[in-house]
Amino acid sequence: MKAMKRSTLATLINATLFSAVAGTSFSSAAEDAPAADKNNQLEVIQITARKRVENAQEVPVAASALQGDGLEAASSAGMDIRFLNAKIPSLTVESSFGRSFPRFYVRGLGNSDFDLNSSQPVSLVVDEIVQESPILKGFPVFDTGRVEVLRGPQGTLFGRNTPAGLVKIDSARPTQDFEGYAALSYGSFNSIDFEGAVSGGLTDNVSARVSLLRQERDDYIDNRLAGNEIDDATGGYQETAARVQFLYEKDDLSALFNYHTRDLNGKPIVFHANAIEAGTNKPRAGFDPEVIYQDSVQFATQNVESQGASLKVEYDFNAHTLTSISGWESAEIYSRADVDGGFGCGNTFVPGCPTPEMGPGFIFLASETADALPDHNQYTQELRLSSDFAGDFNYQVGAFYYNEEQVIETYGYDGLGANFLTGYVRQDQETTAWAVFASSEYQLSDKLEITAGLRYSDDKRDFTASRYASPESTTANLTKSVAPEDSHVSWDLAAAYKYSDDINLFVRAANGFRAPSVQGRILFSDDVTVADSETINSIEAGIKSDVLDGSGRINATVFYYQMDDQQLTAVGGDAGNTARLLNADKTVGYGFEVDTQWVLSDNFDATFNFSYNNTELQDDALFSQGCFACTITDPSTDQGFSLDGNSLPHAPEWIANFTLRYTQELGDGEFYAYTDWSYRSEIDFFLYESVEFTGEALLEGGVRTGYKWFSGDYEYEVAAFARNITDEQVFIGGVDFSNNSAIVNEPRFIGAEFKVNFF
Repeated sequence: MKAMKRSTLATLINATLFSAVAGTSFSSAAEDAPAADKNNQLEVIQITARKRVENAQEVPVAASALQGDGLEAASSAGMDIRFLNAKIPSLTVESSFGRSFPRFYVRGLGNSDFDLNSSQPVSLVVDEIVQESPILKGFPVFDTGRVEVLRGPQGTLFGRNTPAGLVKIDSARPTQDFEGYAALSYGSFNSIDFEGAVSGGLTDNVSARVSLLRQERDDYIDNRLAGNEIDDATGGYQETAARVQFLYEKDDLSALFNYHTRDLNGKPIVFHANAIEAGTNKPRAGFDPEVIYQDSVQFATQNVESQGASLKVEYDFNAHTLTSISGWESAEIYSRADVDGGFGCGNTFVPGCPTPEMGPGFIFLASETADALPDHNQYTQELRLSSDFAGDFNYQVGAFYYNEEQVIETYGYDGLGANFLTGYVRQDQETTAWAVFASSEYQLSDKLEITAGLRYSDDKRDFTASRYASPESTTANLTKSVAPEDSHVSWDLAAAYKYSDDINLFVRAANGFRAPSVQGRILFSDDVTVADSETINSIEAGIKSDVLDGSGRINATVFYYQMDDQQLTAVGGDAGNTARLLNADKTVGYGFEVDTQWVLSDNFDATFNFSYNNTELQDDALFSQGCFACTITDPSTDQGFSLDGNSLPHAPEWIANFTLRYTQELGDGEFYAYTDWSYRSEIDFFLYESVEFTGEALLEGGVRTGYKWFSGDYEYEVAAFARNITDEQVFIGGVDFSNNSAIVNEPRFIGAEFKVNFF
């Protein structure tokens, strides 16, 4: 099997290099072709991968951006940040909480831990502030200028926990000119979505922007348990988010203040008990994703409140820019769910069980839990000095400070609908980190530029878990403390070669690190587990080319990485509703990414992106407990199931995305039709491999069509749209400790929107 994977690598590299050569031949052909209409050229995509605005085609980093029409269409239908799933090469997003707690995976690297203090190897940075808490990562995406994804280690400039990559979101900034928009849509499940913003100058030096989002959806999933029947029991939400920004600009000084807040009142993601037919990964007979049989659904709730503020000050002097970025973030959540997904249980060792009836299917353990974050504060400070010399050499130096304090509470209930509290655990954690960094670029010749970076990081956690009651242990009072800390030097080295005006080649080697992690969810377990720091060495090479006289773009990257001591989370299993941290000796990944854009004609634009990611755990001493009722295909030993040779969980080998946009002048306006399709191949839900918990490949399509027209200083738009237009619903996650419980993706959504832009 491993030999086959290695031979596949050579084939895939050849395929990617063929794409690069194809880009070269296209460019050569374009030189002999008639000059293209300049209106049919692709726009220049600006990114900030090196913390300054640059042409994406000239930056030696594997980066993709989602903006404009593509971003608007993909986020239609009241979608939360999970709309990014498979929209960009090598990126997937999933959650077992729903609209909160998204988990990001880049090149197969991510973390499936469901505890509220879990860390991830993919960092999320919003408006230049790192969002470390998994609850902060769920803030809605609205009034956004651009979403960037930087693949590979980004530890030199972006700091904490970026060994896999970075998702960077930049909000639209205040403008001196008066402008704004308002959009109102209505769709399936009585969904109403409003989004709007207004921006303009308050004085000659001060401008402001106010942005607002309001989303509502009715419950639409029915509970059909006899005696607890509830029509439209769950599935809905009400969410409000707002952002206020003030920008001061005068001479060489600018200051941007940002305040943002979110209030979500909804329901958690739905677990379906024994949804998977034993011995297959298909739905059981009669399975309906909009019907559940739960004895505790009436208590299901998810409430999230978060707020934050930041101040970015920049001062230009003597060919230098001094930048200070101060940030504060705070989040609260209370989320309670019927985790077993059904009713009753058959565990003779748990009070109240076995019950006369249970289902759907056999429910080993009745489980209803709640997780809360009643107290959380994060403070960050970055100070950076960057040069702007006219010569061949430029540099950046800086320092970074991070502090986070949080209290996490976990509640256990009897799980039989009686609302009886059986367990309680409190976790207290403080994380303090600081770093100093430097990066430089040197133009060796007209064609060759070298970039080098170095960062020293120091990270420490103080953690205490206190249990006051447990549904499974006779030891009620239990307190455990740990204080892991570590330091590390990360680096990167890249070369960019300008082969021609339209073709840039690059190679990049980088090292990254993730600080030690703690898992202290001791409601069902007595163990607090600590994962040591993980480190990664990565190398990639790529081509970025504009072809067909600027009407086409082909970017391709091949990569290889080795991660040492990768932090893994063994979630659930027959050991119970727990999460345990492990370190794998070695993880190897390789693959390629192709990102293309095309202006096909005056009326048609298209994009086509795809990626291949192969991941493999290489540790013959790595074992995990398995599921309670599934068919595991890994070798069984006295220590558990061997994970050696397995791919990583939620790591599809193939990801592809295609978009096509048609526009036509019509009357006094423009008609347009847009479609986008995303695909990811099958995935494993857990570290072990099993028949039932292998998620099928998922293909989702969307469409948006509408008409735009101007009237005075206003642009109006009416549109109809649909997401998941084929209504394909497959299992995208599972719970394995009690039964073959599963989570499904969102159903088809159809809606209409009216939007007005004013200038």
